[in-house]
Amino acid sequence: MLGDQGEIHYVFPAFSAGPAGSGNFLIVVTASAISVLATRTLRTDRPVSVVAEFPRHTRLGPIRPGPVIELGSRVFEFDEEYASVVSAADAEIFAPESLPPDPLPEL
Repeated sequence: MLGDQGEIHYVFPAFSAGPAGSGNFLIVVTASAISVLATRTLRTDRPVSVVAEFPRHTRLGPIRPGPVIELGSRVFEFDEEYASVVSAADAEIFAPESLPPDPLPEL
């Protein structure tokens, strides 16, 4: 579904409700893009289509209270446990020196 976007670096589930419709999504960050994948209604771990794609240099944050992020024209809400994933995805591109070293580089 992601084509030639390269290796997946980060994935987190999100929910969006608004004028464009509501639903469950997976935000997938690869080496070259950020993709928003629509998921099944009852199986939110099963992507069914690519709703939007953004260049990898698109900033996901800042994380607003909720927690929510704005990506394109949509606002996505996600569980607090994924805030570190969003922050790490942004840091990888915009502040790589702030990331800790990979504890398992051979994997």
